[in-house]
Amino acid sequence: MYAVQVTHNQDLAFTVKVGESEFIIDAKGKGLTPLDALLAGLGSCIGVYIRKYAEGSKLDLKNFKINVSAQLCSQPPFSFKLINVQIDLKDSALDERRQKALLEFIKHCPAHNTLKGNPEIEFQVLG
Repeated sequence: MYAVQVTHNQDLAFTVKVGESEFIIDAKGKGLTPLDALLAGLGSCIGVYIRKYAEGSKLDLKNFKINVSAQLCSQPPFSFKLINVQIDLKDSALDERRQKALLEFIKHCPAHNTLKGNPEIEFQVLG
């Protein structure tokens, strides 16, 4: 099971704890905003899958970058209407067949599957 703890600090700032790690989320932009964190999670998950593909295919894919951008709907319910992922492999040029195989492989990352799967979310208010 995956779990994080989010604690309110002040105003619109929160501390997120994951195991021994922690970071700040701030909806006013004094750190990652909640939506930045969502996009960062997607990009990082894709990065892990790029590394897994490279290792399994014996490819030397290092120092790549993933740029994730999104457009937010301007009307309620507010959500991303488009998420764009750009993968910059730097000097690691792949032929068209390998590029297609890589794209198919990374589409199986859990963050991508979660977003496209529209998961059920349960809420509980305690004490």
